[in-house]
Amino acid sequence: MILPPATLGMLGGGQLGRFFVSAAHEMGYKVWVLDPDPNSPAGLIADRHLVAAYEDFAALDELSANCAAVTTEFENVPATTLDYLAKFIPVHPSASAVAVCQNRIAEKTFLADNGLPHGPFAAIRSEDDLRNADPALFPAVLKVARFGYDGKGQARVASLEGAIHAFHQFGGEACVLEKMLHLDAEVSVVLARDEAGNVRNFAPGENSHRHGILDVTIVPARLSPALTEQACDVARRIAEKLGYIGTLGVEFFVCDGQLVVNEMAPRPHNSGHHTIDANVTSQYEQQVRALCGLPLGEPCEHSAAVMVNLLGELWYEADGHYREPDWSVLHAVPGLRLHLYGKHHARPGRKMGHFTVIGADPAKVLAAALAAREAIGIQDGEH
Repeated sequence: MILPPATLGMLGGGQLGRFFVSAAHEMGYKVWVLDPDPNSPAGLIADRHLVAAYEDFAALDELSANCAAVTTEFENVPATTLDYLAKFIPVHPSASAVAVCQNRIAEKTFLADNGLPHGPFAAIRSEDDLRNADPALFPAVLKVARFGYDGKGQARVASLEGAIHAFHQFGGEACVLEKMLHLDAEVSVVLARDEAGNVRNFAPGENSHRHGILDVTIVPARLSPALTEQACDVARRIAEKLGYIGTLGVEFFVCDGQLVVNEMAPRPHNSGHHTIDANVTSQYEQQVRALCGLPLGEPCEHSAAVMVNLLGELWYEADGHYREPDWSVLHAVPGLRLHLYGKHHARPGRKMGHFTVIGADPAKVLAAALAAREAIGIQDGEH
């Protein structure tokens, strides 16, 4: 058990890392952040920010010499970095668990090998793999196996010819070809698992996206009790099969009343931001607890919640002129909590902040959140 005032290490300096730093500070820990961006949001509030690449072994040595344990806020930290640090101090989640989640081919294969619900897919490493793929997969989505996020590195393809064109547009990188499914809804389960195998999951969230980026999360998700239970069970099974320690997000599609795993995130999840304001224990406190060997906290929600992402385009007028949004519009809404990430520069599609509306009545919370979303200038999208 690692107790305060120990120093913890965080690989990655984005908003997920920033919330981890805040949670750890509240619990009495110090945090060092390693991130190559001198303006990283987490680095700005950390006790020390190592501005270095994730493969900088001198920086890794300094991190391991001064931290009691290390975690990560994003899945694309090189597995070699995690393996190297694990020689000296505890690293959670493990390199092996992260490696499965950071490669879509490995991820889909993991789901198939463990009998977990997944959609039809084919691993694509060459044009011949596309030509030999089952024609029944089309229409499909071609996704690069590595480094795709928020809709990047994906292309909808109606035919083999379109898939071949997209594959070449992606530079011939390894991909997965996934059959396009009819979606009733998209949901996610965020959970925490400790070294003893204890699991605590948050209530599933119902997600909607805009331009491939998470827009709104509604909690609790409007699912049947049976699907709610199944989603939580599948997420727990994934964590157990991975031998996972830490906070994990699992995204699902609901297709014709059936659950299909879309992908896993080996870290806190955007759809779990609401837990800061609506739950007894946040996903970030759970991350600290799992890393330090503390008992996991109580995850239950004390309020219904709706979370809305704030993207960089809000900082620009229609003519391209930069201006700060009028936050008084949001601060006037009862039950609304605004979180801005302190990012150095706003750009379209960049997650700059979010707000969460909480309250006792889910319908009223949703109505208030969508009205606030429109008032601040987010107008497109259906929920």
